[in-house]
Amino acid sequence: MIFFSPIMSILGIYVLAAVLPAFFLLRYIYKMDTVEKEPGYLLWALLLAGVWAALASIVLESVGSAVLNSTFSSDDPYYHIIFAFVVVAAVEEGAKLFFLKRRSWRDPNFNYMFDGIVYSVFVSLGFAAFENIKYVFSYGLSVALPRALLAVPGHLGFAVFMGIFYGRAKLCESRGQSFGAKVNMALGYAAAVFLHGFYDSCCMIGTSRATTIFVIFVIAMYFIVFGMIKHVSREDRPV
Repeated sequence: MIFFSPIMSILGIYVLAAVLPAFFLLRYIYKMDTVEKEPGYLLWALLLAGVWAALASIVLESVGSAVLNSTFSSDDPYYHIIFAFVVVAAVEEGAKLFFLKRRSWRDPNFNYMFDGIVYSVFVSLGFAAFENIKYVFSYGLSVALPRALLAVPGHLGFAVFMGIFYGRAKLCESRGQSFGAKVNMALGYAAAVFLHGFYDSCCMIGTSRATTIFVIFVIAMYFIVFGMIKHVSREDRPV
């Protein structure tokens, strides 16, 4: 026990550094769900769905990377943009949406517009927490702070856009508007992919101009996203 305690303490610190940013954002979203709180079992299931989405993304991204590398040279000026949008963003947001819809679409608790945001964020931050653990254990605690300030809130931002359209899709379905439900689902996915791809491509390009654009983009997205959360929470209505 004497030998294992320091090791367990270090592991605990690493895990806490990885998951605490997601925890605080999840708590914020939970508090903003003011009309009707979602049951704990469903929220835990959505977090687990995010982990499954992360695992599926690892496999699909490895396939996508192999295909891209066999088609484009890494020196190609469009390589990083294609990688960011197609291999990373399209795959990760697609996996999130697949597991989100699979777990929550037919759940009877999905009865308010803001629920779409709650469900999408819980899946996305389950994904982000798992991804964060992987990064912290791979590269050390030095990556914990920048990922806490950028990557985890980034996943929140992508999820809020997807969640708003997801709630609208549910409203359309409840009114018998199947085409409207499909359109909103597609728009939610497209919005998340665009934001995620733009975020990642700016990081991957790495020039001073790309970094400047990235900083402006992140700050603007945070302001817009938290404004959207407050607005939808305040105007929440049944679906």
